[in-house]
Amino acid sequence: MITFWIIAGLLIAVTLLVLLLPLLRRGNSSKSTTHSEVNLSVYRDQLRELDADLAGGILNEVQYQNARSDLESRVLEDSGTAEIATAPSTDSRWGNASIAALVISVPVLAIALYFILGTPAGLKPQIQTAAVDKAHPATPEQFEAMVTWLAEQLKAEPDNAEGWVMLARSYTALKRYQDASAAYSRAVALQPNNASVLADHADMLAMLKQTLQGEPEKIVQQALKADPDNLKALSLAGSAAFERKDYQEAIKWWQKILNLLPTDSPVVAAISASINEARGLAGLPPAADAPPSEKVSAQSTVANGSVSGTIRLDPAFKARVADTDTVFIFARVVGGERKPPLAVMRKTGKDLPFDFTLDDSMSMAPGFNISSVTNVIVGARISKSGNATPSSNDLEGFSKPVKTGQKDIVITIDSEVE
Repeated sequence: MITFWIIAGLLIAVTLLVLLLPLLRRGNSSKSTTHSEVNLSVYRDQLRELDADLAGGILNEVQYQNARSDLESRVLEDSGTAEIATAPSTDSRWGNASIAALVISVPVLAIALYFILGTPAGLKPQIQTAAVDKAHPATPEQFEAMVTWLAEQLKAEPDNAEGWVMLARSYTALKRYQDASAAYSRAVALQPNNASVLADHADMLAMLKQTLQGEPEKIVQQALKADPDNLKALSLAGSAAFERKDYQEAIKWWQKILNLLPTDSPVVAAISASINEARGLAGLPPAADAPPSEKVSAQSTVANGSVSGTIRLDPAFKARVADTDTVFIFARVVGGERKPPLAVMRKTGKDLPFDFTLDDSMSMAPGFNISSVTNVIVGARISKSGNATPSSNDLEGFSKPVKTGQKDIVITIDSEVE
């Protein structure tokens, strides 16, 4: 116990020193590094480590994104705290009486608070105290508040590129995808040669548009021009080629990823499976070094990786649909409302009713396609804005869960998105 009180006394002394020095100096220090600047420095270092782990195959893309989101949440929380903690005092003229009061009150309050809020019984070796839970993730409301705080900070620092990237990722976590896209756009304007930011921006645009064709693919190529070895940009380039059924081009991009990764990287298996899927669709034999299970999968993809049927419109909604309205038809994982679709295609209102076929060539990401699951839900949505993200007054209809490979599915667009 004596040791504890010695340590406590030293900590109190250090605390007093920290508190008193600024008062005694009376503003002699003109500048100091803010807590938020330190946070950003640490964030940059840890972010570089994550990027190195991704490039080296230590982390796969999902693990990388989760770790990065967690890192950004912690930086946001620390930065929000720092903003409050470092607010300047409105009156720096402290008298001797105030300093003396501080010297007396700090240790008294510290000891009193310990006995009120602490665990004095923990000083007794024979009593086991509960371990402190260091994991205190922010609640959704707290995270929303931190994101709002960051957005406000960027109004004062509009040229803070890393801040815009952090804001974009935070909006993504909140599923505010349009806001995320706008934040990425700002970050790209500030860092036009940052391949990682460009790839993330292209990925977000592709999700909003439900296609990598057009502007997303242009941004991917811009990222590859800045860094020809950027793994995410290479993956997206392959997916864009796969989407337009240029399987040879997709194989070329994905093969480059394999050339960059160590053979024991956990990503290798997934990329190899995607390459063999593309080879199968191109009518090529599976790669010689592919495992037997992948060879079978590649050969059977065309037969099993599709669903087909008819899209109809409820006559009650006919007057609300224009010929130019966009119709999205998509297949998704059962229970995967918040996941990207397994396959997607577009039509227009004038095509209704029409027959459809969704297959693996319409996948948004390699390895995440119809043939990778046994059951899917097929849906159709009419959007006047042409935006794939559902909005109020859109019209939609869904099938019940159906088995992969099923034909003659009938979907009636008969409800309104609220």
